[in-house]
Order: sequence, then structure tokens, then C-alpha cells
Amino acid sequence: MTEVIGIDHIYITVSDLNRSEIFYDLVLLEALGFRKNKFTLGGDPHVQYFNRHFGYVLRPSRTEAAHDSYSPGLHHFCLRVDSAEGVAAVATQLRRSGIEASEAKLYPDYAPDYWATFFTDPDGIRLEVTNYRLERRERHDGW
Repeated sequence: MTEVIGIDHIYITVSDLNRSEIFYDLVLLEALGFRKNKFTLGGDPHVQYFNRHFGYVLRPSRTEAAHDSYSPGLHHFCLRVDSAEGVAAVATQLRRSGIEASEAKLYPDYAPDYWATFFTDPDGIRLEVTNYRLERRERHDGW
């Protein structure tokens, strides 16, 4: 059996590529240290953010329908950083950049060491940054 070893890339369609690029520059470049490039595919401009692990690509939408987190499809997207302190630093950086991110805090209903901050992109896609919790580390190391 072939094992999936990670997420390669995630594509997000956006209603206004320029507006979303400004937002994701603040989130992915400034707060989380991604890199960025641009390319055209099928005549459409794309903006790609990437780190060592995966890519996050913006492409223009072809319809005017708004994103709904509770209809079939993407509910939210969560990025992981190494520690609770990292979550707090990201939340602070996002708020300094004008993004309405929640205070980083502990969510013991999710897991005893689950820290997170939550925010929303310009099209209503819900985003989260969480810490690399013990359960995830043990799952990885003991696989």
C-alpha cells in the first residue's frame, strides 16, 4: 500500500485576487514565513505561497457565489506551528497587521494542550493556527 506522506498543495479560489494577495502576504509571508511566486495557468493568474512542506495557491474565482463554511466543502483550514508560544506570536502579529485574529488561548475541550487563534480571509474562509500538540507528536513519532 502506498502511504500519503503529506499535503502537496491547497488551491483556494478568491473573488478579488489583489485583495486576497494583500491579506495572505500578511498571514503567510509576514506572520508564518512562507515564500511566494506568481504564475499563469490556463490564462488565469495565480499566486503561490509555499514553505518546505506544502503550497497554498490563490486563483481567481469564476462565479460570484460567497463561501459558506457550513455548506458542503471546506469548513476551515488549520496551520500548525511548533508551540503555544508560536500560536501567541502569530496571533499578535496578525492583529498588529490589522487582521481580526482571536487571542491565542487554550481550548481544553479539543485537547489538554490545544492552543489556537482563529481568523477569516477576505472571502470568508475560516483559518486557524494551532500548536504541535503531544497527541500529534506521538502519532507522528510512533507511527
